[in-house]
Amino acid sequence: MKHEDPNPNLIVRYTANERTNHWITAITFVLLALSGLALFHPSMFWLTNLFGGGQWTRILHPFVGVVMFVSFMILALRFWHHNYLEREDIQWLKQIDDVLANREENLPEIGRYNAGQKLLFFVMVLCLVLLLCSGVVIWRAYFSFYFPVGVIRLASVVHAVAAFVLIMGIVVHVYAGLWIKGSIGAMTRGTVTLGWARKHHPKWFKEVVK
Repeated sequence: MKHEDPNPNLIVRYTANERTNHWITAITFVLLALSGLALFHPSMFWLTNLFGGGQWTRILHPFVGVVMFVSFMILALRFWHHNYLEREDIQWLKQIDDVLANREENLPEIGRYNAGQKLLFFVMVLCLVLLLCSGVVIWRAYFSFYFPVGVIRLASVVHAVAAFVLIMGIVVHVYAGLWIKGSIGAMTRGTVTLGWARKHHPKWFKEVVK
């Protein structure tokens, strides 16, 4: 990878296309989380006001879901090859105490993503596939009449569980981004400092500046 930024002290971590792809996924996720919670329980039905009422929430939720799935799959294909688990990742997981204590100097050299990020990536892929498949089954206007009621009930449970796991995963993702100073900037500006890359992802840093 070459420097695309005129500042020699910065490294491009995400291109404009990659950042746009990420933010489309993020925005649609927020819309889906809010509309999904609104439909999940009567106590949260007031959230439907954000979408023009209950009827519009029910109509929009699955269509936004399709947009998010497509956007996330494009994102996943972009970064799939960066998320293979390697021997260093297993050792990183074994030293989780050092990770939590910010003793990064004791950890094996990390590539573009650490083991935690890689595991979260595959959890998100699995959740999105489950959400799409179960969502199609319970999409009343178009598909649900093709399935017996027992399958629809099972799909509803799968949809709720996958959504819960995905929301928890995104919470962890956002927290980690805030925890590691400079990570949010990588997805807004697209660049990180040489020092940030050397400290948090030394193996990737060496590959970039080679």
